[in-house]
Amino acid sequence: MTLKTTFASGLIAVLTAAPACAEDMKIVASFSILGDMVEQVVGDHADITTIVGPDADAHVYQPSVADARAVAEADVIFVNGLGFETWSDTLIAESGTEGTVYVATEGVTPVLVDGEIDPHAWNALTNGVVYVQNIADAMSDAMPDHATEFQANAASYISTLYALHADTLQRLAALPEERRTVVTAHDAFGYLADAYSMNFIAPIGIDTEAEPSAQELAALITQIREDGVAALFVENITSPVLVQQIADETGLKIGGKLFSDALSERGGPATSYRAMFEHNLGQLLAALESS
Repeated sequence: MTLKTTFASGLIAVLTAAPACAEDMKIVASFSILGDMVEQVVGDHADITTIVGPDADAHVYQPSVADARAVAEADVIFVNGLGFETWSDTLIAESGTEGTVYVATEGVTPVLVDGEIDPHAWNALTNGVVYVQNIADAMSDAMPDHATEFQANAASYISTLYALHADTLQRLAALPEERRTVVTAHDAFGYLADAYSMNFIAPIGIDTEAEPSAQELAALITQIREDGVAALFVENITSPVLVQQIADETGLKIGGKLFSDALSERGGPATSYRAMFEHNLGQLLAALESS
């Protein structure tokens, strides 16, 4: 994916403008889930800017001039990696930033979906732990005077993620085998499936930019009928049209909304990484236990 011409021309003005004066460390996170993790570790010791915000799709995002300015002025930049942000390398390179770039998924074992690396690693809480520790280590290097606090924040947060992981294992273990297959809008839950013995299928692959052909959709509907899918879910970042079509064709009821690639807007049920996972778990259990 290439950046729009309007972005490239606006970037020239950004790079020739005088940098803003600020005493605080400036951090940029590529998307809302990662931004929340950074905030959990850093607290109010830095200014944190998130490029792709709540309820927005990072797969098809087009960076703005404001994003270029934020990256140009950043001291530290966190990206997910694993091919998630197709636009980030270009944005970072063309911004001229002198900030240090960290890949939050460093050390994560990738899961393959249909032969492709699934970038949605945060959908397993044990991977969330890896993200948080990577953030804490990076920020301890960037702000050594606060390293002890950052590591303590990370340790406390990691303990809550491990507790939620144990609870998730226990609650999902009670589901019978025939109630473990779920349809979502796109393939965003490979890590959740792998970690918690679930099965997720979707009409759209890892990248939401792709659209299934009529033949592919028909084959998926046949598979759903044959496999005994227990529930359908829409996602916060994708159109519900395909899922509704599948519901109409199969007679399955839509079980609710899952937050896949982004947090919810303020006032929503998934304004943090932990709240997002708890919401998704609750939605899955409610639909699967009643199916």
